[in-house]
Amino acid sequence: MTIQKDKVIKWVRFTPPQVLAIGFFLIIIIGSGLLMLPISTTKPLSWIDALFTAASATTVTGLAVVDTGTQFTLFGQTVIMGLIQIGGLGFMTFAVLIVMILGKKIGLKERMLVQEALNQPTIGGVIGLVKVLFLFSISIELIAALILSIRLVPQYGLASGLFASLFHSISAFNNAGFSLWPDNLMSYVGDPTVNLVITFLFITGGIGFTVLFDVMKHRRFKAFSLHTKLMLTGTLILNAIAMLVIFILEYSNPGTLGHLHVGDKLWASYFQAVTPRTAGFNSLDFGSMREGTIVFTLLLMFIGAGSASTASGIKLTTFIVILTSVIAYLRGKKETVIFRRSIKYPIIIKALAVSVTSLFIVFLG
Repeated sequence: MTIQKDKVIKWVRFTPPQVLAIGFFLIIIIGSGLLMLPISTTKPLSWIDALFTAASATTVTGLAVVDTGTQFTLFGQTVIMGLIQIGGLGFMTFAVLIVMILGKKIGLKERMLVQEALNQPTIGGVIGLVKVLFLFSISIELIAALILSIRLVPQYGLASGLFASLFHSISAFNNAGFSLWPDNLMSYVGDPTVNLVITFLFITGGIGFTVLFDVMKHRRFKAFSLHTKLMLTGTLILNAIAMLVIFILEYSNPGTLGHLHVGDKLWASYFQAVTPRTAGFNSLDFGSMREGTIVFTLLLMFIGAGSASTASGIKLTTFIVILTSVIAYLRGKKETVIFRRSIKYPIIIKALAVSVTSLFIVFLG
């Protein structure tokens, strides 16, 4: 009996990555069930569409097979908003917060799960990080929602305007890309308020929480970690290059920038330059873009944003490590050096492994 009991215990013991995967799966299933309820929809919704929507919201992917604004009621849209928040910050963040509110002790296993979920190198300080992460995220989302409401409340009324502001604020910060409007953000292509607030949110959410905390703690570029330096400089340079490329390629395209005046062209180029790296929003019609722009956008989407963030992709730091390693090889250098720091060989191999695996999955798909 003891041997059988030990076997059962081994079966139910999961590693932190397995627990996280199972947790996300359960959240998607629960979310699908909630979206299938009559109170959630304005018209019948198939189970596969409900599953797709729940999975897209929880994994902050942003793809949609039905129109969020017309298919779902206020309750259904609130469910989607909740799934986005849980998916972006991580369900373990919310689980730990609930345990703390109940006054329960957080054990070693839970701390290991949080460490895995937030991609932290050590287990120390992860609970404190959860508190700061939650308060920071909620504060940023609420402040951004208030700013957006200045623009949206006069247009949609108090209740609808406030909800739309909160929905798009949460969707943007968590890099989900869900919108309540059929054309996403195309109606606001030249609107400074919407463009600045939305891009600030998804750039902040996508740059990575470890980077944000490092910046708030040290406040001097020289004192930042190598990861923070790579993310800040890489994001700035890549966004600037992407904006210039899109502006040049789409300048005369009547389906995108061609019919806009110069000011709106710049706003649209900026927005489309920063959004592909997993933000999911669009202020221009992707279907009308030229093939060169679409291929360039594919590269931006593949790169993604920062690790320990609300975004995905192979990660910008991974791309930078590979790029600098190639440059070092072509220059005949034996080591890859970035900001006077030598990149260890295992890190380069890991970056290559992540990239090749991702390429294989993409092309297989």
